Amino acid sequence: MAKGRQQDAWVFFGEVLKERREAAGLTQEELGGLVFVSGAYIALFEQGIRKPQLDVAQRIDVILQTGGIFERTVRKLINKSPYASYFHDVAELEAVATKLCEFAPLVVPGLMQTGAYARAVTLAANPFVTEEYVAEKVTSRIERAQILAGPTRPEYWVVLHENAIRTPVGGPTVMADQLGHIVTLARERWVLAMVVPRAAGAHASMNGMLKLLDFADQPPTAYTETSFSGTLLDDPAVVKRAQRAYDLLRVTALSPAESLALIESAAEDFRRCASTT
Repeated sequence: MAKGRQQDAWVFFGEVLKERREAAGLTQEELGGLVFVSGAYIALFEQGIRKPQLDVAQRIDVILQTGGIFERTVRKLINKSPYASYFHDVAELEAVATKLCEFAPLVVPGLMQTGAYARAVTLAANPFVTEEYVAEKVTSRIERAQILAGPTRPEYWVVLHENAIRTPVGGPTVMADQLGHIVTLARERWVLAMVVPRAAGAHASMNGMLKLLDFADQPPTAYTETSFSGTLLDDPAVVKRAQRAYDLLRVTALSPAESLALIESAAEDFRRCASTT
């Protein structure tokens, strides 16, 4: 399903939700309280800005006695997404965020990946899939990165651990090009990149990656991910803790100028390695 058509489907979802809610005589705050989200989130669902997670859709069905309409709709839209089910909502939120902050301990974030790097990452985790599957994953990742090129692109901060820029994903040539791409994004001021050096030792996000999303008209959100699942965090107290962890990561990292020099040095190391093989 094309992105525009999928967005239209979410808008329709919101319109139906509003109709059913009003028919039940409930305000947005009242419905939100019954399904354990705020009234503000119900408003965002109805506008098609925010997409409800599956468990929320299921609770809405129960409260509004819709016979599973909202659950089936959410399942259908998620299944048509090119992303993993746990990342679908995050990709949608990235497109409307005003600010993104990422910490990448091992892998270059998807929004900065080159096609060759994305292909290597995909094949490493899926060695028996078809070429069509790989191409779809790579294409969706490259298309997702277009939010950085748009007129309303978000402010994008990235803290990379040195491991992410030293691991030769796809081989030295692929890595040299990948690091060169990060340098280009930084020089064009599409991203502010910093590096936590290995010598820094322990840091504030030892358990893995972290993404923070800020919006113009909704509360901030955090996202964490492991190899096989991801968790979108809405609880204000938890998001505040995630924001503090990110602040501590920035303190641990090298300055942007020092970080860029380290990335360029690593790219040159990979180029020299590629030339000797």
